[in-house]
Amino acid sequence: MGSLQIIFASGLLCALLLSGECITGGKEATPHSRPYMASLQLDGQHHCGAFLISSQWLMSAAHCFRNDPDFKVVLGAHSLSQPEDTKQTFDIAAVYKHPDFTAVNYDSDIALVKLNQPVTITDSVKTLKFQREGGNDPDTNTAMDTAGWGSLNNHGSRTDTLHELTIAVMERWLCGRSDYFGAAFTNNMICAAKPKMDTCNGDSGGPLLYKGIAVGITSNGGKKCGSSKKPGLYTIISHYDDWITRIMAQ
Repeated sequence: MGSLQIIFASGLLCALLLSGECITGGKEATPHSRPYMASLQLDGQHHCGAFLISSQWLMSAAHCFRNDPDFKVVLGAHSLSQPEDTKQTFDIAAVYKHPDFTAVNYDSDIALVKLNQPVTITDSVKTLKFQREGGNDPDTNTAMDTAGWGSLNNHGSRTDTLHELTIAVMERWLCGRSDYFGAAFTNNMICAAKPKMDTCNGDSGGPLLYKGIAVGITSNGGKKCGSSKKPGLYTIISHYDDWITRIMAQ
C-alpha cells in the first residue's frame, strides 16, 4: 500500500470511529522543558510515568505497582530510545502505595517512590512542586497541563518522545452521572479532558498541573482514550498531604 493510500485509510478509520475516540491530541514537548518527568521502565520499555518531588522521591499512581514490578527509573529523558547525556537511571529502594487504594474504581490512586540514591539536579532533572492541603484546587473549566510517553491513539501507537497536552476540568456532577462514571467517581478525583484530547495508556502516574504546580496524578479513564463520556481521571494530591509528609519523613 502506498503512502497516500495509508493516509487515506487512516483518515477513513478515524471518520468511522465515534467522535472523540480516534486521537488523543496534544503535541511533542520541547525537549527537557519538563525536567521533573520520569519514565518507569521494565526491560527497557516504558510502562508508567512519574514525577520528581524531591532529590530522592517520585510521585506516581498506585495502580502502576499492583504486581510490584522491578522498575528502572529514567529521568532527564526526551526520547526513550535515543541516547541522551541528560538521562539519569536509578533503581527503586521502596514503593509506598496508599493503603486506601482500590483497584475497583482506582480511588486513592497515589504512590510514593524512593530512589536508591539522590538524583543530580541539572537543567534536565529538577523537582516539581505539588499542591499541599489548604491549597486552591482548580475550578471547572480551568486549563490544566499534563504530559507523558503514553499511547497516541486507541491502536496502541506509543510515542518515543515526551508529549504534552492542555485539557480542562469538567463539572463534577457530570462525571458522577451514571452514563459517565457514576459512583466510581469519588471526591478524591478530578475529571478533565477536551474533545479528542485526553491522556492514554502509559501516561498513568504523570502530573496534572495548574500554574506549574502538580495538583493531580494521571490515574485512569475509559476503555478508549478520548471517549466523550469517559474523560481522564486524576487523583487529587492535596487530599493526601498528611500521608505524603509521613511517608517522606521515613
